[in-house]
Amino acid sequence: MKRLLSRSCLAVLWLGLLGAPARAQGAANLAGVRGEILYWIQDAETKLVQLAEAIPAETYTWRPGAGVRSVSEVFLHVAGGNYSIPRAVGVQPPEGFAPQGFERSTTDKAKIVEHLKNSFAHVKWAIERVSDADLDKTVRLFGRDSTYRNVLLLLATHAHEHLGQMIAYARSNGVVPPWTAARQAQSSPQP
Repeated sequence: MKRLLSRSCLAVLWLGLLGAPARAQGAANLAGVRGEILYWIQDAETKLVQLAEAIPAETYTWRPGAGVRSVSEVFLHVAGGNYSIPRAVGVQPPEGFAPQGFERSTTDKAKIVEHLKNSFAHVKWAIERVSDADLDKTVRLFGRDSTYRNVLLLLATHAHEHLGQMIAYARSNGVVPPWTAARQAQSSPQP
């Protein structure tokens, strides 16, 4: 739990230092903390989906070592967390979602990209359901007292934690993150 709280504190500090926009673009245009969290959720979604689309399908079973999640398992772990974590604030996962074995349920690239997109839509929907007044409501999270705010922060930090992991996986397999490739292409001299 200390690790979770440390991550949450870092996320709050990070949001403040980077001056996250008060409103997220493309969703409910929420203000305040929920809007700032939504901004970072959308950032993680955009980058994770771009990586999922950029990594070749034949690489989805690659893993950096024994006992470590494969490419497909990490993407599905993120999606599974996006479906499961909102339960703590009363938002149930979609009907038919079964967390047991979900990470290993498929290696099909198209299905995994679809799971990622759908799971982030679920997270955004969950954030919209939590009112500002509910942010300080207490809830049990991983066996400890927490708040709805912390649950929402966990969603953002969890997605970004695994974004970093997937950047490393992509680069280990010769895939430059698409946003980096685009920036490099813009700064390269044109003939």
